[in-house]
Amino acid sequence: MSEFEQEMTPTRRAILTGAASAAALLTAGCLPSQRDGAPTANLRKSDIEKMYGPRPNERFPLPAVKLRRVDPKFFRKEVAFDTNQRVGTVVVNTRTFYLHLVQPNGRAMRYGVGLGRQGFEWSGKGNIAWKRKWPTWTPPTEMIERDPRLARFSAANGGMKPGLRNPLGARALYIYQNGKDTLYRLHGTPDARSIGKAMSSGCVRLLNQDVIDLYRRVKPGAKILVV
Repeated sequence: MSEFEQEMTPTRRAILTGAASAAALLTAGCLPSQRDGAPTANLRKSDIEKMYGPRPNERFPLPAVKLRRVDPKFFRKEVAFDTNQRVGTVVVNTRTFYLHLVQPNGRAMRYGVGLGRQGFEWSGKGNIAWKRKWPTWTPPTEMIERDPRLARFSAANGGMKPGLRNPLGARALYIYQNGKDTLYRLHGTPDARSIGKAMSSGCVRLLNQDVIDLYRRVKPGAKILVV
């Protein structure tokens, strides 16, 4: 994988609440009962091809997803979702590699995701403070220390400009906790093989077509729970 395809976010546990606080966040009603039911209708091949087809009208036209590289269970769909979380909450389950966006009437939009490899993962409760279309990528100091070649994309150098090779993809949603940037993101990726795997530097990555769909549904300030 090229350096341009690396995830953008390092571990930054010092700015989080710590293991004890994270554990407290995940108790006393925070955890949903996550039982997925069948979708409202079985997705047809034509539906899937439409969902993951090219997006020529994007600022940087997106090619179609190479569907053979994605396990079909990770295709976007609406499912039954039994939870005590409010409508509009984002729930990421790091065991199942699913992101659920809670909908009314016991439903959720479900997306397959890629996650951080061991040592970079994050769990806890926060909020989506803001979001960007075709964002600039600025590798944090810790990432540059691990790979000095990334220094040319530092904040001082203006970061990496948006585009198809930008690690944040077509959209990014920025996770804050207690008013502080966690440096973790929900964002797009062209790397279809990464969905359902733990291989990034900590961010939650979605197929670009999925993150575009999620972006339009999630409101700034929405709660996010990573379990």
